[in-house]
Amino acid sequence: MKIQLPFFLVFIGIVSVNGQDFVYSAKNPAFGGNPYNYSWLMSSAQAQNEIKETQTTTTNSYKLDPLNDFAESLNRQILSQLSRQIVSRQFGEDSLSAGTYILGDYQIEVGDQFNGLNITILDNKTGSSTTVSVPYF
Repeated sequence: MKIQLPFFLVFIGIVSVNGQDFVYSAKNPAFGGNPYNYSWLMSSAQAQNEIKETQTTTTNSYKLDPLNDFAESLNRQILSQLSRQIVSRQFGEDSLSAGTYILGDYQIEVGDQFNGLNITILDNKTGSSTTVSVPYF
C-alpha cells in the first residue's frame, strides 16, 4: 500500500524558515538618530514645503510712531486705573462715581443699577461697544 502525503505537508517539510529580530533605529537626530541625517532631512522638508515666505522690508514694518505709542500707553494706564477703581469699589472703597468718561478714543459710561454696576465701553474709532455688568455682593 502506498501512502500519499498531502502536497502542503510535503511543502512545509522541504522549506526551512529563518527569521531575525527587528531592531528600530531612529532616523531623526532629534530622536536619537544619526546626526549626519540632519541635512538630508532638512533639505527633504524644504523641497516639500509649498508655502513660500513673502519678502518684506524690515524698515517699513518696524517703524513706530512715538505719539501713537504714547496715546496707546496713556489709554492703557487710564483703563487700568478705572478697572482698579471698579474692583476697589466692589470690595469696600467708594472711589468711582456714576457718569460718562471720555478717554482718548473710548467713551465709558458707568451706571448704578439695582443689581450691580453697569459699564459700557464705546470705541469711537470702530463704533464697537462692550458692556460689563458687575453684580453687588
